[in-house]
Amino acid sequence: MLGCYDFCGHYEWTFDWLEGRGGHALVKAYWNEAINQDSQRHAVELIKREGFAGMAKYWGHTLLEESPDLGFTITQLPDLFRVDMHACPSKGFLLRNGLESYHDYCDHCLGWIGPLMQDAGFVIDHEHNHQAKCWWEFRKRGDQAPPAAPGVVAGDKDVRLLADWDSTGAHLDRYRQAIDSDQKLPDVPLP
Repeated sequence: MLGCYDFCGHYEWTFDWLEGRGGHALVKAYWNEAINQDSQRHAVELIKREGFAGMAKYWGHTLLEESPDLGFTITQLPDLFRVDMHACPSKGFLLRNGLESYHDYCDHCLGWIGPLMQDAGFVIDHEHNHQAKCWWEFRKRGDQAPPAAPGVVAGDKDVRLLADWDSTGAHLDRYRQAIDSDQKLPDVPLP
């Protein structure tokens, strides 16, 4: 049996192996089929049924289980659900242990969450810095509001306000009104 952290290394290696066998399309299919349509069916059903309240139930429970040290903050407004990940436990494990087979491990989250949100009627604004930090804003499809400026929604818990958000060597991947991991905007080097 694999432990949770051993799983992260195997998972990351699997993405690279799949891409080597069938390209990025095979990796995307894996994210959607194996995660979205199989292992996270309960999340799909909950979010489709309950919308923002379902997101709070799912991510409130899941993130607390994965990150009991509270390396995250959840902010819920009537028309927006936001997650700020201050210390992603799985990407952090990979960084601490020098494991980097797949070129963008962080993309697997949008790879399964994007199709889920599309089916449930939501769009995603998201950024990750490849250093175990990211933020997500979920809005109903059709809501054209831009992502909130740093600190506006999550206050001082906004990951973009952390001193190490733009740590040396980091680059920023951005998504706006996304429903697919291929909707990445050009990489932006952080200052």
